[in-house]
Amino acid sequence: MEILIVGVTANNFYFYENNFLKRFTNLYIAIGGGLLLWAAWPASPLTLLIFFAWLPLLWLESKVESRKKFFALTYITMFIWNVSATWWIWNASAPGAVSAFLANSLLMCFPWLGFKIAKKWLGEIPGYISLIAFWMCFEYIHLQDWGLSWPWLTLGNAFAMHPEWIQWYEFTGTSGGTLWVLLVNILLFLHLKSNFYREGEKTYRNLLAGMLTIAIPVSISIFAFKTSSKKESASQDLNNIVIVQPNIDPYEKVSDAAGSFEGQLQKLIAISESKVDDNTALIVWPETALYMGNGIDEGNMKSNMFLDPFWSFLKRHPRSSLFTGIESYRMFDAKTKYSREFSGQHFETYNGSVLLDSNGASSFYHKSMLVPGVETLPWFLRFIDKWFEKFGGTTAGYAKQTERTVLAEKNGFKIAPSICYESIYGEFMSKYVRNGANLICIVTNDGWWKKTPGHKQHMNYARLRAIETRTWVARSANTGISCFIDPYGKVIDPQPYNTASAIKLSIPANVSKKTFFVRYGDILSRIMITLSILLLAYSIYLKIRQSFFKKKFPALQANDK
Repeated sequence: MEILIVGVTANNFYFYENNFLKRFTNLYIAIGGGLLLWAAWPASPLTLLIFFAWLPLLWLESKVESRKKFFALTYITMFIWNVSATWWIWNASAPGAVSAFLANSLLMCFPWLGFKIAKKWLGEIPGYISLIAFWMCFEYIHLQDWGLSWPWLTLGNAFAMHPEWIQWYEFTGTSGGTLWVLLVNILLFLHLKSNFYREGEKTYRNLLAGMLTIAIPVSISIFAFKTSSKKESASQDLNNIVIVQPNIDPYEKVSDAAGSFEGQLQKLIAISESKVDDNTALIVWPETALYMGNGIDEGNMKSNMFLDPFWSFLKRHPRSSLFTGIESYRMFDAKTKYSREFSGQHFETYNGSVLLDSNGASSFYHKSMLVPGVETLPWFLRFIDKWFEKFGGTTAGYAKQTERTVLAEKNGFKIAPSICYESIYGEFMSKYVRNGANLICIVTNDGWWKKTPGHKQHMNYARLRAIETRTWVARSANTGISCFIDPYGKVIDPQPYNTASAIKLSIPANVSKKTFFVRYGDILSRIMITLSILLLAYSIYLKIRQSFFKKKFPALQANDK
């Protein structure tokens, strides 16, 4: 009996092993899809993998019948992509990171579920069209200020390290890159699918179309990049801009150590003095460069004795303006939408920026796109406010600004202000340029993430804003990477991470011709929203008609079976 059992086990071991592997094949494919997306993402040099990264999910959709199983496998892919590409946000906020990983992965699954349903109801070609429309619709919604906006993984961002490939973003914005990625992946998948099942002669039509869809935009863009970028150089104008990178530990900045603010301010001034000259028109300091534990009153900056060294510095350079980040507040006589109350007084607090000179502050900007889970929570999640505050969040703390107001300084620069991750919102930033801005100033503090891929991704995304608007970018990052970026996405004089430094460059203070994207916004996404609505409406119509037909003619349905 024992010999028989051993024999049966030995004979069937290979069968059981193969069955086990087949059982988990779909899981391995889903994991592989997430890893491909991660491998293609900045700051990886394997950007071309993005044109193949969706093939695993497309394959799973064609093989997995159950919608629930497909949704679960899609979630695995998206979760792996989110965690592997943006794990570094854990360093800034543990609850914010967990929320971003879980929520963003879930939201990314719905366009794919809609695609699977549409493909079944409408057919193969309309189904693939629906995938493009639904995904781009999702990305556009995610770029709006709806409370959980986190568009860091917008597909068009994948090319941020290769501005020479995407000079056409001045027409389409990043949505053009998203369309590009999805279209190539679908064409390549159709090639694999048709040749995998085809019994007759093989066809390379879809493969050729996919390769041409990659090659043609890249070739045109490289030609435009080489010819046009040669015309763009540093200005011979006497006006120059100085960018300061103080490299102050953000955790030290918010500490209550005595003399901390004074020491940090003196460091900023000393680094600035090393580069400022009589021709300096604008000095740029990073996010919350002016920070005090209780905030800085915007209405009484001149009378704040702790800022005396700051005003003395500006008086030594009366020709210069300074644009800097500031943690501030403002008092009000009555309650406002974002105000809080303390001792019978109403006040708003801001993660803001200010443009000033030796005469005082001329204008303020208050951060509009607040970081979910760290700086804000939507109304439907306010019940977990206390939990987030326990981990250092300021979920209900900051007021925000709704207008895209240009900050005009006295030497001719008209600033489009961007604080922290606001620079990843293309259409948002383009509205400043539409309103007359001729310089994008990004002030940020990426030191919360420490020396991780996050600060490299963030800097490279700024290159997309330069291309979309054909506008110079001055980027001041507390711990790096500070740099200038020309209107074609070329990075000039980038400063290494964790280094205190200042850089200087002469930039023309003129308004360039507004790009198509600046003038008309993200038209491509709006087209996809309209298409999504039409596809959904038609799918619902077909479903209702089918249901009506079954009820009206049950005999015919039985005969069909």
